[in-house]
Amino acid sequence: MDTMKESSASPNGSFTSAMTHSEEGLTYVPKCYILPPSLRPDGTLSSTGLPIVDLSFLRDPLLRPRIIQDVHLACKELGFFQVVNHGIPLSVMKDALDAATEFFDLPNEEKMHLLSSNVHDPVRYNTSLNDVKDKVSFWRDFLKHYANPVSNWMDLWPSNPTSYKEKMGNYTKAAQKLQEELMEVIFESLGLNPNYLHEDIAEGSQVMAVNCYPACPEPALTLGLPPHTDYALISIILQNHQGLQIMDRDEKWHPVPFIEGALIVQMGDHMEVLSNGRYKGVVHRATVNSEKKRLSIASLHSLALGKKVRPAPALVDEQHILSYKEGGFSDFLDFISGEDIVEAKYIDKLKINPC
Repeated sequence: MDTMKESSASPNGSFTSAMTHSEEGLTYVPKCYILPPSLRPDGTLSSTGLPIVDLSFLRDPLLRPRIIQDVHLACKELGFFQVVNHGIPLSVMKDALDAATEFFDLPNEEKMHLLSSNVHDPVRYNTSLNDVKDKVSFWRDFLKHYANPVSNWMDLWPSNPTSYKEKMGNYTKAAQKLQEELMEVIFESLGLNPNYLHEDIAEGSQVMAVNCYPACPEPALTLGLPPHTDYALISIILQNHQGLQIMDRDEKWHPVPFIEGALIVQMGDHMEVLSNGRYKGVVHRATVNSEKKRLSIASLHSLALGKKVRPAPALVDEQHILSYKEGGFSDFLDFISGEDIVEAKYIDKLKINPC
């Protein structure tokens, strides 16, 4: 595999983004992006419908139990669902995507001051997954920044485009509020008190992963992101085009449809820990296409940087023995700074008896 790797730096040592390759009008994928055949998207996909939850029904006492049960089944069987009528205005979502588009469309030199390979940096721009460690590069550029509370971190966010802080800030705050509501529903679906860890959830970490997947001349040879699970309790994902795929328990891939106004909710590794394995993190990947650039904004939520997630005591009993060690956001950052997450799984480090 090492023989396929060329650095994302060009021969003179300068950084080369996926956007740069796309804008150059390449008719081929550079060798460093070509995946081994076993990892390439082969086009074999399931056409089974994926769950959609209408959150407006939660306000109806007669319908609420059904919605809680729907969430339970979606989390247990897939670790995934989409939400509609979630309370975030379409205009706020569109503004966030517009701000992301404007950022990635900036000339390279306008973004380079944010370039970083240090996973501990609270704001960083880069390409691929971990450009220092990746054996194969991925067709993605990204901007990641901490977000909750926004007032603590916004000064570090990009000042160019000038509207970025306001537009992304409005969406970020709305996503944090939605996450607090969703956690109550998810906890209730687990049989926990909806207010379990209420303050810790409200004061928890929020990382905005703003992803750009440019049009790719040979999309069958590469991926925007490899199969992985998120570290978080939950991730809330806004996308402007189809491209995300999730894997079910039978290891079949499902394309996640683009639904105007909907948001994607995914369980992560920390939810698997908290639920003592009742809900598993969903394996997902990002595909690319030759027609158009795709954007996604993932809002990843867990407890605060220094706090640990552990299995809820109410979910540990004789039938469900303690199966996970505690873990936190800072542990995850330490893990990915030393591991290739294509080959090593963070959740395996948290299992008491990994199999």
